Amino acid sequence: MKRMWTAVVTALLFTTVANALDQDTKAAAKTAIQKGLAWLVARQKDDGFWSNERFPALTGLPLWAMAEVAPEYPEYTANIAAAVAFLKGKAQPDGGIYVPDPRRGGAGLANYNTSVCMMALQATGRKDVIPLILKAREFTANTQLTGEDVHTGGFGYDRNGRRYSDLSNTAMAIDAMRMTESAEEFRPAGQAKVDLNWETALKYVSGMQVPREGDDKGGFVYTKNIARAPTLDVNGAGAARSHRPLLQAYGSITYDGLLALMHCKLTPKDPRVVSALRYCSNHWTLEENPGQGMQGIYFYYDILTRALNASRIDTIECADGKKVDWRTEVIRKVVSLQKREGYWVNANNRWWEGTPELVTSYCLICLEHALKQAK
Repeated sequence: MKRMWTAVVTALLFTTVANALDQDTKAAAKTAIQKGLAWLVARQKDDGFWSNERFPALTGLPLWAMAEVAPEYPEYTANIAAAVAFLKGKAQPDGGIYVPDPRRGGAGLANYNTSVCMMALQATGRKDVIPLILKAREFTANTQLTGEDVHTGGFGYDRNGRRYSDLSNTAMAIDAMRMTESAEEFRPAGQAKVDLNWETALKYVSGMQVPREGDDKGGFVYTKNIARAPTLDVNGAGAARSHRPLLQAYGSITYDGLLALMHCKLTPKDPRVVSALRYCSNHWTLEENPGQGMQGIYFYYDILTRALNASRIDTIECADGKKVDWRTEVIRKVVSLQKREGYWVNANNRWWEGTPELVTSYCLICLEHALKQAK
C-alpha cells in the first residue's frame, strides 16, 4: 500500500514527459547567454581570474559557464585557457584548489572552492586538467567527515579547524565528485581509485531532511550545528546574517538536498525523493527563494534547474493544481532580470550575490541547463 501511495504522489506532483520549449523562449535564452558571456569576458582580469583572486570559485563559476557552451563560441578559447591556467596556479600540494588563509585553519573555504573548480575544469573537457581533477578528488574524499555523530558523512568549509558540517558544502562536494567520476578512468595504473563513502554521504543528506508533519515536511535544513557558521562576504569579512533558524527548511537548500539524493542514485520513487519533490511542489515560486526572500535568489534559480534536470522532471503540478513547465518559466524569469549591459546582480548581498560576476555565472549555468534537456 505504501509503495502504491508513493508512486501515485510522484505521478500527481511531477510528470516526466518532455516539454518542447517554443522557439521564442529558446531564442531569448540564447540571446541572454550571448550577452552574459560577452559581459563576463570583458570583466576577466589579465591574470585570467574574475572578481577576487583569493577565491578560485569566483573564477571557476565563469569558467564553468563558458565551458558549457564553448563549441558555440570558439572566440572565447583564449579566455577559457587563461582561466584554466589561473586555477592550475591555485592548486595546493594537498590537492585542493584554494588560497591558504591562516585565519581559517590554514585554508580559505577550501572545500567550496575545490568543488566548484573541479566541476569547472571537468566541463572544459580538456585532457591536461585530468591530473588536477584527480588530485582534487583525493582532497575532497579525504575531507569527508568520519566518526559517529551528526557530522559523519558530511563536509564543512575546510579540512582543518572545528568539527563542522553543513548541507551546502556537502551537496557541493557530492555534486563535484559525481560530475568528475569519469576522470578516475585515467588514474595511473597501480593507484587506487578514489571516491566518497556514498553510504555515509546519503545518511548525512537524509538526516538533513525534515521528517515532521507541517509546512517544512520534506524540505531540507542547512545544518544541525548549534553554533552558527560564519557568513562571509566576497572580501572574507562578516556579512549580515539571517534571523531565520537554520533548522527550518528553505528553497535553495532543499534543491541542494534533492540534487544530492539523485547523485546518491536514489530513484524518483524513493520516499525521500518523493517527500522532497512534494516540498518543492508546495513551495513553487520564482519570485523569491522560499523561506529566504531575495537572499540567494540567483543560486536558487541555478540549483533548482540542475536538481530538476537530474531528477528528470519536466512539469510541476503546484499545490493549487496549476501545471508548470518549469524550464519555460525559469528561462523567462531569468531573462527578464538581465541588465541591459548583459549582467545580473542581486541588490541583497547575502551569500555574495552583490557580486555580478558570481550572479551572472549562476544565471548562465541556469539558462544553459534549462536548454539542455529541452526537446
